[in-house]
Amino acid sequence: MHRRFRGRIAATTLIVLAGAGTLSACGDGSGSGGSEVKLGFFPNITHATALVGIKNGTFQKHLGAGVKLKTQSFNAGPAAVEALFAKGVDATYVGPNPAINAWAKSKGKAIKIIAGAASGGVALVVRPGIDSAADLRGKKIATPQKGNTQDVALRHWLKEQGLKTDLAGGGDVKVVPQENSVTLQSFSQGQIDGAWVPEPFASRLQQESKGKVLVDEKTLWPGGKFVITQLIVRTEFQKEHPDLVKKLLEAHVEVNAFINKDKAAAAKVANDELNALTGKPLKPAVLDATFKNVTFTNDPVASSLIEGAKHAEEVGLLEKTDLNGIYDLTTLNEILKAGGKAQVNA
Repeated sequence: MHRRFRGRIAATTLIVLAGAGTLSACGDGSGSGGSEVKLGFFPNITHATALVGIKNGTFQKHLGAGVKLKTQSFNAGPAAVEALFAKGVDATYVGPNPAINAWAKSKGKAIKIIAGAASGGVALVVRPGIDSAADLRGKKIATPQKGNTQDVALRHWLKEQGLKTDLAGGGDVKVVPQENSVTLQSFSQGQIDGAWVPEPFASRLQQESKGKVLVDEKTLWPGGKFVITQLIVRTEFQKEHPDLVKKLLEAHVEVNAFINKDKAAAAKVANDELNALTGKPLKPAVLDATFKNVTFTNDPVASSLIEGAKHAEEVGLLEKTDLNGIYDLTTLNEILKAGGKAQVNA
């Protein structure tokens, strides 16, 4: 399945932040002696595994009383990966393209994908009156961040429709990278014509600003399955503290099982955490729509990541690199097997 790509980041440089404090787990990794684990995530429903696991204490429960869980939220993947490179986080939930870029930038040394988290839940939402790709010519379309997963998806789809973009913001369609919270405002004020965004922002654009879905991204993938969120870890942290990584994964699996068993209860927990993070809980209709649009799964849907790397290459955000070895699902599959659950493949 693995193909060869030699990687670089064209539009988003992964910066090892000079002078950033190293906050990696201390002690012997046994969960004692004041160890600390730093976990990154986004305040998106596509990251509900993190939202729920943090809010209901599942991660802390598995790490144990001797380990302090520190969390940090990010707007998009490139920023999360910058923090990971700087050892500001030990593991983070992130989309496929930033994970690919991190792997390429570090020549396969910095990160491993250790679990899937979510599939689906992404759409191109536009103003009424835009009914086809051709109608996007001359328009402004937002993405969460240049070089992130949705940015690559939009640029590749536009390319397939015969519409050009460039990394400087020109072309037939102007791509406007901005934070998702800003996108909500700029769309309502008429400053942009649409956005390729994950949930809950896709549903919010529809319900709060009368946007409409032009492209549901799941229609572009075989079986409607594509990775939108996965869990990655710093390779150094994984080697030094395999037991802590295993505990994170045990919590991850437990949270996903809870979400799939009772989505209504999980949605409430996720919304409570969003409220704590942003002060703005989702309205019931938005919350319901977002959970219907996202599938929570331990499967990283590896084939879609490999295809996504090709898309990034085609739009000038990635050169060829060897992705062989980017996954390490050994511990995840041990946990799944012990729990009588289906194992996953890379």
